[in-house]
Amino acid sequence: MEQTKTYERFPTWIVGLSNLVAVSIYGLGAYILSGFGIWLSGLYLLYCLGLELRLLKESCVNCYYYGKVCGFGKGKLCSWLFKKGDPRKFCETEISWASMLPDFLVLLGPVLGGIILLFQNFTWLLVGVLALLIVLSLSGNAVVRGSLACKYCGQRELGCPAAKLFGMKE
Repeated sequence: MEQTKTYERFPTWIVGLSNLVAVSIYGLGAYILSGFGIWLSGLYLLYCLGLELRLLKESCVNCYYYGKVCGFGKGKLCSWLFKKGDPRKFCETEISWASMLPDFLVLLGPVLGGIILLFQNFTWLLVGVLALLIVLSLSGNAVVRGSLACKYCGQRELGCPAAKLFGMKE
């Protein structure tokens, strides 16, 4: 059986693509919600920023990639903002589908908002933006995580609660 190699430092193109997918999802969601007013779009972006900061503070501080370039570049960013945590805590953390609800709201809020807006004023542009948001959120994230980031992650080899939840090989 062939052993999958892990990256000590992820290639820049993987970090760039991973972040392009995330920023595109946030941007598309903000665009959709701007149909209700710029204030809701701004609140949505603040919510996304809050989720990113929560991830850095609660997970990335304890990760193998703290201070290093992980598949998302967050290990390096985290080391600039927060003190190093305890790597054992990363492996001990349990993730459930319920604990991921705040992350699902990044997609769910704009999709529900977009459906409401379509009933108020149907446009093909909004249909296309909604479709792109859904494809990027589901397929785009699956490709980034399954084929690029998590597949070569050194933390996954040490123990990762997300890998356990999604049934990835450790």
